[in-house]
Order: sequence, then structure tokens, then C-alpha cells
Amino acid sequence: MALSIKVPKKVADRIVAGIRRYQGIAKKAVEKDVSEADTVTIVKDMFCDIFGYDKYGELTSEQQIRGTYCDLAVKVGGKVHYLCEIKSAGTTLNENHIRQAVNYGAHNGIEWVILSNAISWKVYRIKFAQPIDWEEVVSFDMATIGRSQEDVARLYMLCREAITSETLDAFHRQAQIVNRYVIAETLLSEPVIGAIRKEFRRLFDGLKVADHELRDILVGEVIKRDALDSEPAKAARAVIKKAESSLKRKAAKAAKSELTA
Repeated sequence: MALSIKVPKKVADRIVAGIRRYQGIAKKAVEKDVSEADTVTIVKDMFCDIFGYDKYGELTSEQQIRGTYCDLAVKVGGKVHYLCEIKSAGTTLNENHIRQAVNYGAHNGIEWVILSNAISWKVYRIKFAQPIDWEEVVSFDMATIGRSQEDVARLYMLCREAITSETLDAFHRQAQIVNRYVIAETLLSEPVIGAIRKEFRRLFDGLKVADHELRDILVGEVIKRDALDSEPAKAARAVIKKAESSLKRKAAKAAKSELTA
């Protein structure tokens, strides 16, 4: 999904300078196979120099979780916004590492966790349900990321300046809506099917086609099966149902206001 995020020039300049500096540092760390402790130091410096956090006031390795300490926590205004699980630069991040990071966040009631080895960065949002689940919201590779407007916007979502504006939350909400599952479900809605039928009649004089015929073609031949029959597809239906319910409530409230006016 394209990132339409406006990044202040001063912050963008800092991010670009940070990318230029830390790409080399992170690559050398991998080549030297530095320890996890040294990687934590690099990541902490990146949080300071790229993402704009106060190294001594907003970054801590003393956030205790169930008798142990997480590698790094980003704490602003007395609130922990991110828990960071950091592996050595030469370690390939895997599912077990993700689970470890998520468990730390879940046991401390923190919904955002970051998994990194200084090169690969993955940001997850925890779903506090039964069982606990998670979803990757944004990721980037420090070794290959460029300096385009979109690359800078991707890193900006983790910046100190973005915390107060909840940029990452807004991006996550948009990603839940603007995706192929919600689009597929929307294509099968009565208004859209009706619009396709009307457009056919406008383009092809005298053509008659029923809504159910269009829907069958969309389901059987146009839309990919996993966009309709999968867990994300079920979530998409729930998103649309919630939006429709919200619209109905607003309409009922407006109608009630007109009657009492």
C-alpha cells in the first residue's frame, strides 16, 4: 500500500542522513557477526539518530516482563509505546523470534512490538484475543532501503515525532480497509453489482444481465478464491459490516434529530 504520509523536512533530512550512515554500520555488523549485546547498542543508536528518541530518557533496557528484561523499550511520557526484541546482526529472524517478541508485549499489555537484527525491522500489532494473535503492520530492510519519499515515510512511522500523531495507528487502520479482501467483498455488494449492470446496459444497448449472473462470474472467474474464503476475508466482511452498522446508526440519529427539530 502506498504511503501518503507527510514527513516534516527536518525529520526527513535526519532519516536520510541516518540511512546513509547506518546502512554501512549494519552491513559490517552482519559481516563481523557481532554479538546480540553489540547489536542492541547499534539499534539503540539508530533509534536515537534516525528515529529521533532521547537515548537516555526514552530508551531503556530495564523494562521488566515476568521476571526478565526485554532488550529495549521505547518509553515516552511515562508510557511504553514499543517493546523491542533484538537478535544479533547475523541472525535470521524467524517465527520463534516473533512469538517471543509478541509474548513480551502481550504479558505487559503493550500492543506494538518491534523485532530487529539491525538490518531487518518488523513491526507487529498484537491482537489481545483468545488466543493472542498478531499481524505485521510495516517492515523494512536497512541494507536495501532507499531514500525515496515512500521509504522515508515508512521509517517516519516509528519516529518520535510520529508518536503524538499516532501515524502508525492511522496507517494500520487504513491497511485494514484498503486491501484486496475488503475490495473483493465490496465488489460483491449490491450497490457495486447494480452499478456494473447499469454500466453494461449503458455501453451495450439492449443487453440484459441479472445481478446473480454478474456475482457468479465475479466469484468464479474474476476474484481470487483466497480473497473470499480465508481468515482475512472473514475479517474483511466484519470490517464492512461494522461500517454499514455505523452508517445506519448515523442515519437513524440524523432522522431522529430532524423529527425533534
